[in-house]
Amino acid sequence: MRQSVTLILGGARSGKSDYAQRLAEASGHPVVFIATASPIASQSDPEMRERIAAHQRTRPTTWLTVEAPDDLVGAIHQHARSGDLVLIDCLTIWVSNVVFRVFDRSQRETASSYDDAPFEFWRSLETTLLEVTKTLLDTANTRQVSLILVSNEVGLGIVPAYPLGRHYRDLLGKVNQTIARRADSVILMVAGLPIDLRRLAPSNG
Repeated sequence: MRQSVTLILGGARSGKSDYAQRLAEASGHPVVFIATASPIASQSDPEMRERIAAHQRTRPTTWLTVEAPDDLVGAIHQHARSGDLVLIDCLTIWVSNVVFRVFDRSQRETASSYDDAPFEFWRSLETTLLEVTKTLLDTANTRQVSLILVSNEVGLGIVPAYPLGRHYRDLLGKVNQTIARRADSVILMVAGLPIDLRRLAPSNG
């Protein structure tokens, strides 16, 4: 398998993770699984703990699993080797983790809540996220590792009622677009069925 980038999108319970795992297993290459949801961070959330455990039970024991809630680039540098396939599940939680970390570092003393953060904070955070996303893709290319990235398509529902939800939706949408522009394959999962968006998009898309 040549070095490639595959983006798998979909809604909740659309089959994204299962499809990504099947692709990784079929590749025949060593797999580094990067989990962005940390069991430590979910100790107060029994439902999240069970979801993490369920995913862990389905992974091949030969895969290397790495917990990287926010430093995806560092995880690839440390654990991936030329010829590996890196499966990141998922960008949805990664973006959320970055939002919370950056807010706590820069806004906690001046904004009483995420909804009170100034527009400049969100604009700066978008710039940072997109730069890191591009660095992630560049790093994989330089190290000659393939990527499968799982993410939610969050723009199909109602407009979120609160500023945090709207900003988060926009940030994740921009990250998805950035990756899709450079991805060799973009798959939309609907009811467990993969739809190849590259085949549907115009040739200059």
